[in-house]
Amino acid sequence: MAVVSSLRSSSARLFSRPGLRFWELAVCKRTTWLSLSVQRCYTSDTSESSVDHLNTGLERYKDLQKYFNRRLKATYRRFSNIPDHSVVCGLHHVYFIEGDGIYRMDKRQSELEPEQVLNLGQVPEQKENTGLDNEERKQRCQRWTVQRIRLSPQEKHLAATLKTNHREELRCVVVRLGNSPPLNPPHIIFTHDKVFSFEWATDNVLFYTTLEDLRCSRVFRLNLTSCGSRISSVYEETHPDVFVEVSLSRDRQILSINCSSRTSSEVLLIGTTTSNLKPFLVQPRQPDLLYHVEHWRRWLIILANTGPGQEYQVVQAPLSEPSMASWVPLLTPGPGTAIKDMDVVGDHCVLVARTPVSELALIVVPLTHPEEAYTVQLPSWACAIQTKKPDVADQRSVFEFLISSPVHLPVSFCLHPEDGLLLSDTEERSSPENQGNYTTTRLEACSQDGTLVPMTLFHTVPVEGLRQAPLLVHVYGAYGRDLNMEFCPEKRLLLEQGWALAYCHIRGGGELGLSWQRQARVEGKHRGVEDLKACLHHLCSLGVSSPSLTALTACSAGAVPVGALCNRHPHMMRAVTLQAPFLDVLGTMEDPNLPLTLEDREEWGDPAGNPKHRLTISSYCPLHNITPQCYPSILLTAYSDDARVPLSGVLKYEEKLKKAINIHFTMKPKSECKPAPNIVLNIQSGANHLGPEDFEMMLEEEALKLSFLYTELGLDPPQPPRRRRKR
Repeated sequence: MAVVSSLRSSSARLFSRPGLRFWELAVCKRTTWLSLSVQRCYTSDTSESSVDHLNTGLERYKDLQKYFNRRLKATYRRFSNIPDHSVVCGLHHVYFIEGDGIYRMDKRQSELEPEQVLNLGQVPEQKENTGLDNEERKQRCQRWTVQRIRLSPQEKHLAATLKTNHREELRCVVVRLGNSPPLNPPHIIFTHDKVFSFEWATDNVLFYTTLEDLRCSRVFRLNLTSCGSRISSVYEETHPDVFVEVSLSRDRQILSINCSSRTSSEVLLIGTTTSNLKPFLVQPRQPDLLYHVEHWRRWLIILANTGPGQEYQVVQAPLSEPSMASWVPLLTPGPGTAIKDMDVVGDHCVLVARTPVSELALIVVPLTHPEEAYTVQLPSWACAIQTKKPDVADQRSVFEFLISSPVHLPVSFCLHPEDGLLLSDTEERSSPENQGNYTTTRLEACSQDGTLVPMTLFHTVPVEGLRQAPLLVHVYGAYGRDLNMEFCPEKRLLLEQGWALAYCHIRGGGELGLSWQRQARVEGKHRGVEDLKACLHHLCSLGVSSPSLTALTACSAGAVPVGALCNRHPHMMRAVTLQAPFLDVLGTMEDPNLPLTLEDREEWGDPAGNPKHRLTISSYCPLHNITPQCYPSILLTAYSDDARVPLSGVLKYEEKLKKAINIHFTMKPKSECKPAPNIVLNIQSGANHLGPEDFEMMLEEEALKLSFLYTELGLDPPQPPRRRRKR
């Protein structure tokens, strides 16, 4: 893929969206969904052993937390066999992930037992493990999880990245596959820490990038020979705000080195069918130019923001003359349609797009006759799409993908671009679990400046019957990233218990294109706060819940509009849950010594060097606008090893908020006092910005959130479904 080159989808995918570098990692196992996102990248020196005493206010939720832990386990068991794209097909074998490693089965001899290709327990330990005793080493070795798998073209080697739950950096392992046992069994021939993205150019040449101090700036080439291996440097990026990754075209003939900042990009290509494997430049970097490249029959198919309003359009250029002077438009989407992704399937370009109300659709462009482009409508409930990277042996011209929503299980689809035939797994689509009585309603709220802000509402009864229903509102609105709307068992449980779930696609996110993000960057950040206020007001005016039954939830940079709204209009909600929250925008952006502060200035501004930016940030920064008043109850979940959001900012926010609330209630006459809100701090020891990877720890965290929401909204705990009596 040009835009999505491959780290929150099955087995693992690294998304490099247009104009934005961020991680999304979801490991879909039979019993777990670990939704992980990375936006801020900062350091904290708080150690595991020093944070337990900082947790406050947790005891009152413990009993209900235990109850919800049991309910969540039962819910996850119900959805333990959802479809995913974790199986990798080679020329002769099928590869899959099990708990202790990677296995393969011979497609020619299916009666044979699966063969283990990689035993996670035998992966060499990391350097920091050398001082541990044998039992501690054993425990850490057992915590490796497989993130991504790449097969070499002729299935000679397998490369995989692995992760442990006590660090974020990935380890790359290369296995020589050899023949089936007992002759030449697979064995590890290369390991390297901090590998971020990687692709095979040939059977013996692997290109990869490394993550140093939360930046990817270097590309390396690994040559495997009968005598050993050799590593050479291929490319090094000097700009501190540029992030580098490698990706492979769908036809495997072109390897791309993608060098992207928040507002510009530059791509170098390597022809995998040539002998020298030297990179050449497509188009030199220039301000505000974003582009992403695919390959088709010696032509480049390019997704570039050269369309009206600097939105994405599809252009093409000959491989021999790739610069911007040779770009010829193939398709420019209509007003309000935003291109989110691009792939080349056979002789067709397939685009993932969003409509003005944030519905998903596919646009198919025949590359031989682009004027015959057509649109494929997807089910109205579809909110998230996961595309399948083609296997080494897959020569079919089909586009395979999964669609889901927060409350709809993933359903497999297959598009045949040549005739527009769209096939789905009928059994998945018609199953009672997926066809439940759930309604997806698309709404629009009018913001303060007249802009219409799309919302997605999930509910089980008509809108007019939702006045007494509890409401959970989700929001993000930063970095041009779409609000995560993949299937989530916790959301499904809430919906089944009568909640309404609202997703507010405020400006700053990417749902309506690049301009949607640009409107809420730097000096426009206040627009995201105004959009969120408008969404809550519109829901209330429609009769959806009430402020006393409304809760907001956000993670990372999504805490900025939520925290700002709590300061300005705390009466609009009763409870808030924030995960790894970014709350001290001003203090963080003033410190140039923190990783990625320079890069993030394109998103938040430069308060240290620009007085106007400082004034803007000071006007909305959640930490610096706390005042004595009655706030909603807030659950702050932070992680001791978070390298992106400084834990110090969360601690300052909690302390200042509690002090302001205390002042407010001290000044109020006793006759006017309402129950004081609860400000709860939950710091997870040993976890990073991505949250706990251990399934039990993740359940504990989610159970605490549910316990907090039910307690603060004054709800009775849901009753478990009754078992049918046997006759």
